[in-house]
Amino acid sequence: MATIAENTAQKVARPEVRQTLCFIGGKWIPSASGKTFDTLHPATEEVIAQIAEGDAADIDLAVDAARAQFDGGEWSRMDARERGRLMYQFADLLEENAGELAALETLDNGKPISDSRAADIPLVIQCIRYYAGWADKIQGDTIPIDGDFFCYTRREPVGVVGQIIPWNFPALMAAWKWGPALATGCTIVMKPAEQTPLTCLRMARLAQKAGIPDGVINVVPGYGPTAGAALVTHPGVDKIAFTGEMATAKIIQRAATDTMKRLTFELGGKSPNVIFADADLDAAVDGAHFALYFNQGQCCCAGSRLFVEDSVHDEVIDRLIAKNQDRRLGDPFDTETEQGPQVDQAQFDKILEYVEYGKQDGAKCVSGGKRHGDVGYFVEPTLFTGVTDDMRIATDEIFGPVLSVMKFSDFDEATRRANNTTFGLAAAVWTRDISKAHRFASEVRAGTVWVNCYDVFDSAAPFGGFKQSGLGRELGEAGLAAYTESKTVTVSLG
Repeated sequence: MATIAENTAQKVARPEVRQTLCFIGGKWIPSASGKTFDTLHPATEEVIAQIAEGDAADIDLAVDAARAQFDGGEWSRMDARERGRLMYQFADLLEENAGELAALETLDNGKPISDSRAADIPLVIQCIRYYAGWADKIQGDTIPIDGDFFCYTRREPVGVVGQIIPWNFPALMAAWKWGPALATGCTIVMKPAEQTPLTCLRMARLAQKAGIPDGVINVVPGYGPTAGAALVTHPGVDKIAFTGEMATAKIIQRAATDTMKRLTFELGGKSPNVIFADADLDAAVDGAHFALYFNQGQCCCAGSRLFVEDSVHDEVIDRLIAKNQDRRLGDPFDTETEQGPQVDQAQFDKILEYVEYGKQDGAKCVSGGKRHGDVGYFVEPTLFTGVTDDMRIATDEIFGPVLSVMKFSDFDEATRRANNTTFGLAAAVWTRDISKAHRFASEVRAGTVWVNCYDVFDSAAPFGGFKQSGLGRELGEAGLAAYTESKTVTVSLG
């Protein structure tokens, strides 16, 4: 069984919570209804703070502020280089406050402070800086058309964008959405996940402090059926960017039809992670363990279906069990903790329900499978063997620390079964045969394929899914496309 981090390890102090209201037009205001909701620390189940509960009335105010700034304010008309300069200032402030932001992320989400410090917040800063550099490099083309005409294209901001983000990487998902929107000159209304609003609200204050004009970024905390739905259907919103569950994306897609909003979705996955017998097994086992258990298994691209070539299957299983037994669960503010709690009661209950499904369907739980402790939403790192492709733990996105391991015998079987899913977000392959690796990358239907690595992210590399894992791409130059419209201008020279 995984162990609790010892009390002698360094503890990080909990941060002060400064922002709890809606941020609209540069002002901090309570919700129009006066309602609030609790945000909890998932390691202790204690209430951290009461957050303003926005709904349709608050969304109306936020869209009006974003619309006024876009239609008549300075942001979209500002020299692009100046926009980039303000974004660089924003990134600098994020870096100056990185410790506070990491602690807020751990407080609200429950992820280990070591992960917040080493991964989440550095990637936030990188993303804003990356897109700051793009602000004055978004260009059109000149086109040689027939006749005595001069034809060119302009890439212009799409307008007011509604952005809805999940709870698994709250600060990073805000940065992924804000970066390209700001660089292109759009204005923003964001609804953070109700479980984790704190870092988004704090980042909005830092953006304001950096000099980004009021009305450019607006944040309305609240629930999906009220605040989120109002944002999706609002006629003053030109685009919706959503990261979350496929079922919610389908609701958004239907609701957005009346206003013909542009849509981008980054959705879930059931990502295949394939270990061939010729792989470096030390690296492959470490990578497979990280691919699933990082962030408590709460990753859209988690390597939740592990395919292992039959000749090395048993050795890989033994090593994974040993790593699970050594994994340190406990206080996420302890710098030696490796795994924190799940984000909330609903996620905790769902994961344990799927553990029971795995047992009912005939898989063998060889590690974990139970609650850890009696306070907080902790789930032991769990490992199933004897999994078949039709079992619920192999087909459904669990979004928790539950790894399904399956044997295969040859390359064709591995790729066929890897593709046997409605998802297509990510995949990975472990092999010393470079030809085999490239063949796998070519044949697997996924938006990202990692070779002898996993969860390698960079702001310059596009990310998104095939099939029901999404629409469009985030990050990289490709991420700018969703926030611009192409305008053709034709001038008579006669």
